[in-house]
Amino acid sequence: MPQPAQRESTIVIVAALLANLGIAVAKFIAAGITGSSAMLTEGVHSVVDSFNQVLLLWGQHRAKRPADKIHPFGYARELYFWSFVVAILIFGVGAVVSIYEGYLHVVEPEPLFDPTINYIVLAVAFALEGTSWVIAMRAFARTKGPESWWQAVRRSKDPTGFIVLFEDSAALVGLVVAGIGVWASHQFDDGRIDGIASIVIGGVLGVVAVLLAREAKGLLIGERADPAVIERVRAIVAASPGVTSVNHVRTIHTGPESVFAAISADFADDLTMGDAETLIEQIETQLKAAEPTLVSIYIRPEKRENATLVVETTPPA
Repeated sequence: MPQPAQRESTIVIVAALLANLGIAVAKFIAAGITGSSAMLTEGVHSVVDSFNQVLLLWGQHRAKRPADKIHPFGYARELYFWSFVVAILIFGVGAVVSIYEGYLHVVEPEPLFDPTINYIVLAVAFALEGTSWVIAMRAFARTKGPESWWQAVRRSKDPTGFIVLFEDSAALVGLVVAGIGVWASHQFDDGRIDGIASIVIGGVLGVVAVLLAREAKGLLIGERADPAVIERVRAIVAASPGVTSVNHVRTIHTGPESVFAAISADFADDLTMGDAETLIEQIETQLKAAEPTLVSIYIRPEKRENATLVVETTPPA
């Protein structure tokens, strides 16, 4: 059964998808009637965003597959791969196409038409995008805690939340730029301004794409659990009877809500193999009760005379 956080992220993605599909149709109709480069660019932007949301939903679906012999820790990190693909699409399709389209309209400006329909579409799009943005912002704010927004993005292990938030933020900025471009083109009777607005929109998308690619790359490579989680794990192990010291606690996220932990600890010299196994089972139970995200735990007990006793705990098959 999906976790509450997963259900909420799905709602955020679906809301953004429905908004972008409706907006894309309206923008292309307006661009076809008025010949506006900025509106055409905004239409491409909405199509790219819609496709991105489909990819994120696909990534969520694929990430839910259970572990198997080839992937013993499951497929949760596949979501990170599709998040990286989304970042590439924003840059390769959204940003590059927008800049190229803007360049063509600067070199050969389109004749100007009545901009009324552009303003109507931009207002409707801003309302829909704004609604999607508010949903995404509230969902992300509930997980943010006392950290700054940028710190929360860097700490987050679920890319769906901040990707939609970044996309919607870029979309709102793009709508404002497109509106200014349409107005200025008619105000100064210069169609090149509309093309310049398109280039600016492409630049905004490029910056967002680079930021998202950077975060997705870190998740793909593998990031540790939150330092507070690591410290709680260390404290629980250190407080266990029979453990004299904790050498290290190494963690890595195998998915947004799953963590693998490898722990090395010194055990008392007089501890037998049977006692060590019992103790490790008790430690594992305590750790999973305190941190439900710990889906796999490996504990390496060591005696102080440097003889190593290895006992591993793994999730049930």
